[in-house]
Amino acid sequence: MPNPRVLLVDDNDAVRTTLKQVLEVEGFEVVSASGVNEALAHIGSAVKFDILLSDLHMPGLGDGLTVVSAMRHANAQAVTLVFSGYPEMQAATDAILLQADEILLKPLSIPRLIELMRQKLVSRTQLATRRTESVANILESDSAAITAEWLTRVKGNPVLMRIPLSDAERTGHLPQLIKDLAARLRQPQSTDAKHTRSTSAAQEHGRLRRKQGYSATLIVEESRMLQVSIFHTLQNNLFRVDFSLVLVDVMTIADEVDEQLCQAMRALTGELPATVFAA
Repeated sequence: MPNPRVLLVDDNDAVRTTLKQVLEVEGFEVVSASGVNEALAHIGSAVKFDILLSDLHMPGLGDGLTVVSAMRHANAQAVTLVFSGYPEMQAATDAILLQADEILLKPLSIPRLIELMRQKLVSRTQLATRRTESVANILESDSAAITAEWLTRVKGNPVLMRIPLSDAERTGHLPQLIKDLAARLRQPQSTDAKHTRSTSAAQEHGRLRRKQGYSATLIVEESRMLQVSIFHTLQNNLFRVDFSLVLVDVMTIADEVDEQLCQAMRALTGELPATVFAA
């Protein structure tokens, strides 16, 4: 059985040289690259890699995200491991955007790294054949979880809780909002597209919130909490996510929630004509 082939990408000469030597002693075949352009050239060649091991932050055009994305397109079955010197990175966003199998923090533990690489190689077949779902399907199937997490966040906000509403009154708009969001995600992917039903639902929500005594600040805060709850739900379901359109999906989610917020704000502040409310 041939030795696993590794593409090692790091702009630090000492790190790159040391890691290459250690991995080769451990039975890996290593091709190294000092930057993004060199890495992309290797990925675009006829050579197939079993593992990508890349620094996330490198100077010059592009970074580890570019390398990971290129490897995913060229060889979706390759194990992708990235490392970073910034422990404050937000794991959920990085995992979604990077499409990486693992994010490691510097300084790297070499024994742990080698163990992880071997584990990922063993499970690669299962990872390659796993059943994935669209983001739209995940949001719909986990609508109750999104709503529950959102409500928990709202109940933790003392200003929002000054408005005496039942749980049903607080969350009544969410099922239709999530349904409209899923429908928008299923449209031909463009952040310029708008789902027409979301406009009327958002306007009705804004009008209701005005009657309930909400201010513009409070309705914006509720919308912010919704985006956090949606992305946290996706983080918890990364094993189900189809990554082929995930970047566009993330942009679409943010755009659609913002669009609905704008419509609700117009209704809340009375900017929309009365004939709109009567429609």
